[in-house]
Amino acid sequence: MDKILLGQNFFIPMPVVIVGTQVRGKANFMTVGWCARANANPPMIACGIGNHHYTSEGITESQTFSVNIPSSALLEKTDYCGLVSGRKTDKSGIFDVFYGSLETAPMIRECPVSLECRLLQAVPLPTNTLYIGEIAGAYADGRVIRDNKPDFREIDPLFLTMPDNRYWTLGKYAGDAWSAGKKLMK
Repeated sequence: MDKILLGQNFFIPMPVVIVGTQVRGKANFMTVGWCARANANPPMIACGIGNHHYTSEGITESQTFSVNIPSSALLEKTDYCGLVSGRKTDKSGIFDVFYGSLETAPMIRECPVSLECRLLQAVPLPTNTLYIGEIAGAYADGRVIRDNKPDFREIDPLFLTMPDNRYWTLGKYAGDAWSAGKKLMK
């Protein structure tokens, strides 16, 4: 099949998260589409955040942040957190906030899963900073755990596609990782 050149502004589907941090002692939240696991042991996560965002100030100030996984039921609030800046709008009252052992990484009770992270490294890039955090605590609603594992259909996470700028939900089960390809091993 022939391939069509798309240009550089094409990205793989990305999980949508809400990053929480304290800025000047107040909880602030920002929608982030550039977030991924970065290390297995210790568990780390990396989030790319634009250098001009207010959230960056909070991460630098507190050296902590949270990564909250919203369900599709939180679509409007999730999108809102990406539309308005905490510099001009107080977003601390949008959610029911709780804190874990780090005490400075605000997490969202309405999100089925929340991670509190200790900042390990900030990698400056031309327009963004890649914040790498060690996951210090993971919290989940009991309803999204099956056999001590997350049930992603129940979590109902959102995904972002670009350049069409659309939100999507999780699709159907396709196969088992580290197993489906064994048929091709010789």
